[in-house]
Amino acid sequence: MNKKKDILQVETVGNVAIITLDTPGEKVNKLNEKLIDEFSDFLDKLESDNSLDGALLISEKENNFIAGADIEMFKTRETAEELSELSWRGHEVLLRIENFPKPIVVGIHGSCMGGGTELALASHYRIVSDHNSTKIGLPEVNLGLLPGMGGTQRLPRLIGIQKALPYLLTGKNMYSYQARRTGFADEVVHQYAIKEAGIQAVRKLKNGKVSHPDKRSVLEKTLESNALGRSIIFDQARKRTQSETKGNYPAPPKIIDSVEYGYKNGFEKGLKNESKLFGELAVTPESRALVQLFFAMNDSKKNPLQKKKRDMKRVGVLGAGLMGSGITEVSIEDGLHVWLKDQKIENAMKGENTIRQNLDKKVSKHILSGFERDEKMSLVHPTETYDAFDDIDLVIEAVFENLDLKKKIVKQVEEVCGEDAIFASNTSSLPISEIATEAKRPENIVGMHYFSPVQKMPLLEIIKTDKTADWVVATAFDIGLRQGKNVIVVNDGPGFYTTRILAPFINEALLLLEEGAKIEDLDNAMKEFGFPVGPVALLDEVGIDVGAHVADTLSNKFEERGAKTSKKSKQLVNDNYLGRKNKRGFYKYEEGSKKKKEVNEEIYTYFGGKSRKSIDRKEIQDRLSLMMINEAVLCLQENILQNPSDGDLGAILGLGFPPFLGGPFRYIDRIGVETFINKMESYRTEFGDRFKPADVLTEMKSKGILFHPED
Repeated sequence: MNKKKDILQVETVGNVAIITLDTPGEKVNKLNEKLIDEFSDFLDKLESDNSLDGALLISEKENNFIAGADIEMFKTRETAEELSELSWRGHEVLLRIENFPKPIVVGIHGSCMGGGTELALASHYRIVSDHNSTKIGLPEVNLGLLPGMGGTQRLPRLIGIQKALPYLLTGKNMYSYQARRTGFADEVVHQYAIKEAGIQAVRKLKNGKVSHPDKRSVLEKTLESNALGRSIIFDQARKRTQSETKGNYPAPPKIIDSVEYGYKNGFEKGLKNESKLFGELAVTPESRALVQLFFAMNDSKKNPLQKKKRDMKRVGVLGAGLMGSGITEVSIEDGLHVWLKDQKIENAMKGENTIRQNLDKKVSKHILSGFERDEKMSLVHPTETYDAFDDIDLVIEAVFENLDLKKKIVKQVEEVCGEDAIFASNTSSLPISEIATEAKRPENIVGMHYFSPVQKMPLLEIIKTDKTADWVVATAFDIGLRQGKNVIVVNDGPGFYTTRILAPFINEALLLLEEGAKIEDLDNAMKEFGFPVGPVALLDEVGIDVGAHVADTLSNKFEERGAKTSKKSKQLVNDNYLGRKNKRGFYKYEEGSKKKKEVNEEIYTYFGGKSRKSIDRKEIQDRLSLMMINEAVLCLQENILQNPSDGDLGAILGLGFPPFLGGPFRYIDRIGVETFINKMESYRTEFGDRFKPADVLTEMKSKGILFHPED
């Protein structure tokens, strides 16, 4: 039993087999066919070896148990039947574990996702570490799928339907505290106590001395114990799901169907139905798009210039407001020391306090311990001077969008920092080359465009000029990865990529308002299209003043192409309409009010008066989406983008472009280049040259080319 295998390493401690997962050459373990084969072979030996009472499964990887099923397995299977069969093969292995005559215990430390969680559910006893890296989840819904190895059947039966549905329908993480409270974990221990606790658990199970208490509330038990109560739960879940997804994602309703089917028809039939639904979902265009997005997100976590990066330990952040404190917070997550500078020490300390409050929330949710919070806070150094900047490796400015101010800061930083210090601007629209015009070391200057709120938005857009050194780009990319970001690199230009494609989207919304459209019609139409927030509400959130600045930066470029641009945002700013920040915007903002936002009808005086008209929802969706998508193609055509995948990823993660559509470039591939061109030309006839299709599209049409031929 001591023979080493490629993935599974087995040792014995007394009468317990310890199986250690360690996929060679990989940072994480994935549930793939090789692992399934090896585990099946191990079970054969365990069953026939009378000297062994049971087994404990643990991982050798740092902060990882099993990261989920290996999505690469999907690439070799194209039909719903083939994918259903793949799911059923997983079921067979887990059914064997579940019904195994000897106890199987899992010790989970670090991330345990998808198939890893389903393996844990099929086991007889679950031990979870109390470390903050331990996260348990069933994120298949984010791939347009349902859990295909028993997740929709076992999790509701273990922790209850009402507790299970939010995890199944959102893919959210379950931390160790929640694992204990819900009943998923039989024990929660320190990471270094898992092995001993697991050995003892096998022995207790062998002697029949273990119980699994039902941790549901009395109300939960009452509702879930009868068909009528369950029917109410499922009906309410369907209503909430429809409201949140607008019917754009087929997976969530299928997940509810799968859970309900299992309760109506029994566990075994529930598993078979789950496999069937898994196959059906896996071949939908929505799932295909989401799986491709998953691969693109993984690629964005790999630094293409890894060998050129330089180690960074000390970061300076200029500006302690919302963006500056957010950048600081994500930086200290990986142990970077950050000097948070503002004009006054009081402002810098206010930014520091904002970070502490955010970490306090994590402590209250048992995600961090108080010690871990204090350890992270010790890395933040508020200041009002450049006194400590002579030893800073990277300076990130997050000050007001003013070109002269940013140039002035470049000069100040170059005077106090070393020659190898990187200067990064968090500007959202000003060309980096213009910021670097008077720099002594323009090769050290780069754009690092974060999105608000920095702690939640996953994208970092790095902007390089024709003078930016490769090692600077490589190092900025590495910092982004250390901050937990998905990173894309684009070339310099007004608005770069994300802001540039957002500008015509917002502009078209303002032009529609000038034509008499209703604010709520625009926002509702684009939310139904798949955006998380409508264009007008978004303008209120980011600030009408920010929108006006972006419009001013980009209007010349658009007008050179014959595009009509709205000047209304500038007028609104002149009259002190800034959006949510000063509670004067397109919507009303009442202090502490949680009721649905009301349109501020006074603002219609800037758009032709309060008498409004209905514009067809499809026209609204077409005009706004076509503007953004065509601008994305122009960015590729003009070499702002280096490839279509970065364009898709940037639009989805930075701007909320509907993930199920795959991004601007996959959307064109899906509907066809000719169809897209025809739509553009139709609106061009009515509304002018802003709807002129990018030239590259005509060339693609004649040659039959796709943006993603690999799909």
